Amino acid sequence: MRHVYECPMRWADMDLLGHVNNVVYVDYLQEARVDMLRTHGPAARTGELAEGVVVVRHEVTYLAPLSYRFRPVKIECWVTEVRAASFTMAYEIFQDDPEDEGGRRVYLRATTLLTPYVFATERPRRLNDVERETLRAFLEPWERAPRVPLAAGRQDALGHYPVHVRFSDVDVYGHVNNVKYFEYFQEARILLTARLWRDLPEGTPEVSMVVAQTDVDYKVPILFRAEPYDAWSWISRVGSRSATIESVICDGDTVLSQARVAIVFFDQESQRSTPPPEVYRERLLTALA
Repeated sequence: MRHVYECPMRWADMDLLGHVNNVVYVDYLQEARVDMLRTHGPAARTGELAEGVVVVRHEVTYLAPLSYRFRPVKIECWVTEVRAASFTMAYEIFQDDPEDEGGRRVYLRATTLLTPYVFATERPRRLNDVERETLRAFLEPWERAPRVPLAAGRQDALGHYPVHVRFSDVDVYGHVNNVKYFEYFQEARILLTARLWRDLPEGTPEVSMVVAQTDVDYKVPILFRAEPYDAWSWISRVGSRSATIESVICDGDTVLSQARVAIVFFDQESQRSTPPPEVYRERLLTALA
């Protein structure tokens, strides 16, 4: 069984290219997940499975740009794995479209690894029988390729971004909401590329970039405080039309979260990937870790 949630779109969801911003998609996934777990199965009566969980990992693949429309976008979600103290959910964001294969146009596919959590004691817990019964109603196991683990990279001034937590970033449990991490990594990534593109030769055309893939690991909760945390970003791969940026958010020597983001140079006229002017690749290669 799969759950379908119709998510209303907001004009504020759009980025400079007129597409739904990559961060906003993760907010859509959260809305769909909570809707599924609050409305189905025995565990829905307590609400703990919907709200008493923390995100351990997101893996998000962006397939096509989604533009604003006055009707909701559809999100299909289901469960791919149930373990003793965690479960994995999968999602597909789409619109019905008879001209596309399968009758739908898919904009994003993603998975989220979650674990039940006791916020009073700040400790994870095991799933109970009622929760497992609820999750198994949506279970569709699949074989997945092993993921490449994220690794710490270099920390220097080029890739440093101070993460200031806003009070509105924090959820009812006092933790920064998982969606906000995507914002922090986006801000760090934008600052890194802005520094790389500084003082380009006169006449160099501007380029557009879109996010193709984002993987985020959540290790230690980020809490609200006046002092900023440190985000460090670096270039880990450079291709002919794309690059990979990896980042960490730290509190001193403690890594709080890690991310790997694949960015693609994008032609707005053709709506396809494109090789950038060589000067951009040269700047990326000079920063390659």
